[in-house]
Amino acid sequence: MCGGREQHSASSLCQYVTLSVSKEEEEREDEGQAKDMKNRLAFLRRRNESPGSTPASKLDKTMKSIKPTPEEALKWGESLDKLLVHKYGLAAFRAFLRTEFSEENLEFWLACEDYKKIKSQSKMASKAKKIFAEYIAIQSCKEVNLDSYTREHTKENLQNVTRSCFELAQRRIYGLMEKDSYPRFLRSELYLDLVNQKKASATSTASSS
Repeated sequence: MCGGREQHSASSLCQYVTLSVSKEEEEREDEGQAKDMKNRLAFLRRRNESPGSTPASKLDKTMKSIKPTPEEALKWGESLDKLLVHKYGLAAFRAFLRTEFSEENLEFWLACEDYKKIKSQSKMASKAKKIFAEYIAIQSCKEVNLDSYTREHTKENLQNVTRSCFELAQRRIYGLMEKDSYPRFLRSELYLDLVNQKKASATSTASSS
């Protein structure tokens, strides 16, 4: 893989996830929702810029509005599918994979999901070549762990580009995440903090009373 990466604490990962979700919301929501979000953020910005306001307090308020409830986080433990379809869950899983230097698996899976939504044949062909060069070609910068049969099968599929070109490779990588990194994520401090946040809050309240 290319470039070095830093290790992160659970708290910094939580901040990273929150900011990632905030950014994604702005990029992916439709124009009306995006406008509404900007209005709300502008209001929060004006309110938070009062004397005594700090960047930390602003981030804390943003985190509280985006973070899932413990009940929502618990559902991620039922299946990898339920984790990936949840916006915050996806961002949290991505942050965790960064600490293991293996986010290319998730990035490849997401690239395949986006690829299947392309309608233009010419754009599909261009995107297929880009995905192969970035994730599947031997010694590529973000090369994922695929067996030789799957790699060659996918390469042959590029001769006649269809939406199912990467189906086998995507399934293989999903299986790797499901059996390997997903169980570790469920045991990670990042995930356990989300699941146990209600208990932590209750303990803090009790100790201060």
